[in-house]
Amino acid sequence: MDKCKLSCKIGPSILNADLAQLYEESERLLDCGADYLHLDVMDGHFVPNITFGHPVVKCLRAKIPKAFFETHMMVSNPEQWVEPMADANVDQYTFHYEASKDIPSLCRKIRDAGMKVGIGIKPNTPVDVVKEYIDLADMILVMTVEPGFGGQAFMADMMPKVKWLRENYPELDVEVDGGVSLDNIDICAEAGANMIVSGTAVVKSESPKEVMQDMRSAVMKKL
Repeated sequence: MDKCKLSCKIGPSILNADLAQLYEESERLLDCGADYLHLDVMDGHFVPNITFGHPVVKCLRAKIPKAFFETHMMVSNPEQWVEPMADANVDQYTFHYEASKDIPSLCRKIRDAGMKVGIGIKPNTPVDVVKEYIDLADMILVMTVEPGFGGQAFMADMMPKVKWLRENYPELDVEVDGGVSLDNIDICAEAGANMIVSGTAVVKSESPKEVMQDMRSAVMKKL
């Protein structure tokens, strides 16, 4: 692993926060040491839940102009929302491999719009499907739950996917998302994940700062 280029980044998911206090919750997490905000966008079609979309993200950006925003697009037509999310000044647009019929074209569209490219895979999707798209992406997201709802149990059997990515692409940002907590951060770190999304474990904690510090420490030991 390239110790010079990889860093640990902790991105709380605000899905489990009080969405009526979205700005305040986001600021609180950033003040506690979050490196970025992981914003779960769901359309009720690709996943059986609806959260929020471009108007909410744009309003949040207006109040938080400098934080790194990653939108996790759990939507059936990710191409449709590239320009709106770019308009909201999103930094990274992460879509699902399973949702796009033309991944190279989508990756180019995202990059041309000024955003970084993330590609996510669901638990039942083999990791090697992303092999031909690695050069087009900034990050690969390995889902450690079925996308769609917060608070699910972490799937440890996804760690071989993370390990495969780290071994084959040592400089690639590899993200894990779903049920990540202090109980399983060590195996995430051991497998090679360096971008950590955590919802419930951080947001519902009495001390989000300490939880994120402990997660960062676990990952840094392996970088």
